[in-house]
Amino acid sequence: MPEELVYYITKYGYLAIFVLIFLQETGMPNPFPNELLLMFSGYMAYKGFLFIPFLILTAVSADVTGTCILYFLFFYAGAAILRKKPKWLPISEKMLTSLNKRISKGGGFSIFLFRLTPFTRGYASVIAGLLGIRSNLFLPVAIGSALTWAAFYTTLGYMIGPSWDQFVTQLDNYKYIMPSILILIILIFIIANYSVSRGKSRVSAGITDKCLNSQL
Repeated sequence: MPEELVYYITKYGYLAIFVLIFLQETGMPNPFPNELLLMFSGYMAYKGFLFIPFLILTAVSADVTGTCILYFLFFYAGAAILRKKPKWLPISEKMLTSLNKRISKGGGFSIFLFRLTPFTRGYASVIAGLLGIRSNLFLPVAIGSALTWAAFYTTLGYMIGPSWDQFVTQLDNYKYIMPSILILIILIFIIANYSVSRGKSRVSAGITDKCLNSQL
C-alpha cells in the first residue's frame, strides 16, 4: 500500500479523498488509481475512522464535479480543441466516429458502461462532450455511474477489512485485476447490445407479420 495514500487519508480524511478523486477525474496524473483509493477508504471505514455514507457522498461529489468540468469544456470548446489537438489527447476522427456509432446504439447505457470501466472512464466525459451528447442525458448517467462506482469499491474495501493485510500482500496482482474487470464489463456490454438487437429484430419481425396478415 503506498505510504503517501495512507498518510493523506489518515491525516486529511474526506478532504483528501475528494481532492485526489477530483484531480484524477479532471485528467491529472495520480500515483495510485482511484479504485485503490476507494478500497482503502472502505477499509478505513471498517476500522471506524470514516463513515461509509459520507465516504460515498464525498467520492460521488468529487467524481461528478471533475467529470462535469471535462464534459462541459469539451462540449463547448471541443471543435477548437480538435483543430489544435494537443499531444495528450489521443483521439482521432476515426475513433470519434466509431464511438459515436456505439453510443448511438446503446444510448445512456453505453456511457454508463464506459464510466464504470477502468482506463476508459476518464475519457467518457471527454468523448461525450466532443460528440455533443445532451446534458440531460449525460448528467443523470454520470451521477448514476459515480454512485455505482463509489459504492462498489468502498463496500469492497469494507468487506475486505478483516483480511486487509493479506490483500495488501497481493497488491502486485492489482495490474491483473483491473484488466480482468475491463474484459468482464466489455463482455457484459457485448451481450447487452446483442440482446437489445435481437429484441428489436423480433419486434420488427412481429410488426411485419401483423402488416402482412392484415393485408391478407
